Amino acid sequence: MQPKKIIIDTDPGQDDAVAILLALASPEDIEVLGITCVAGNVPLDLTSRNARIVCELAGKTDVKVYAGCDRPLGRALVTAEHVHGKSGLDGPDLPEPVMPLADGHAVDFIIEQLRDHAPGTITLCPLGPLTNLATAFQKAPDVVNRVAKIVLMGGGYFEGGNITPTAEFNIYVDPQAADIVFKTDIPKVVMPLDVTHQALVTKPRNDAFRALRTPVGIAVAEMTEFFERFDKEKYGSEGAPLHDPCVTAYLIKPELFSGRHVNVEIETQSELTMGMTVADWWGVTDRAPNATFMNKIDADGFFALLTDRLARL
Repeated sequence: MQPKKIIIDTDPGQDDAVAILLALASPEDIEVLGITCVAGNVPLDLTSRNARIVCELAGKTDVKVYAGCDRPLGRALVTAEHVHGKSGLDGPDLPEPVMPLADGHAVDFIIEQLRDHAPGTITLCPLGPLTNLATAFQKAPDVVNRVAKIVLMGGGYFEGGNITPTAEFNIYVDPQAADIVFKTDIPKVVMPLDVTHQALVTKPRNDAFRALRTPVGIAVAEMTEFFERFDKEKYGSEGAPLHDPCVTAYLIKPELFSGRHVNVEIETQSELTMGMTVADWWGVTDRAPNATFMNKIDADGFFALLTDRLARL
């Protein structure tokens, strides 16, 4: 089977970094056409810096990294330094990137790739706010029907929110963009907090990363040790959830996940519930299903895959 052609749209973030590393370590399953960056966990200058740091850590300096939108479509930017640290990639001591940003805007790169490749051959993998994707779809409506699938980390239903009582961070940052994306007919797979909160980096799992005794393994262990302090205090959990690598893992081993094909709508009006992903889990409306909303993960299988693949780098 040919590897899936993907574009990773991201706002690194330690967990974004791990998702990128997993993709770059899996060339038989995934062909990364490029990495597009968006403002989210930290501002755009830092997310585009961090993506290049991760590529260099993986030894994959040939990957093109593009800077994209520096603010949401209709709201002021909300960032998450309280979780990810001032740089967005706090924890390991990693050198500043040497590789340059690719010329051009991330949105234009997304449009060009979708136009240049055969319809239905590119999967979009957003790990942050959906601003770049929504902007591309608004700028070039013809590319919407060319997307094979969108596999995204965002939202939550039974777990509620992590930035407000009802909203997950990625959707909350740009709910208008999320609304545009969810209203397309593109097949969508959603990795919400309901799944990612089951993917906990416990001490034995983090020890396994460190035991790889490679720069990648040690850096991943140090990343998760840094940002787990927030979630362990907040949730009383055994470790930090690895949100974004669920997207990459699904592309490699979809059987690790299960969920339902349901209707998901994005709240864009109420400040009380702004950015909520309203999932019709029980089918109580007549709204047509538009996304596969995951709610279960084989966490042991997930971490076995992650550790095995990171060992390659």
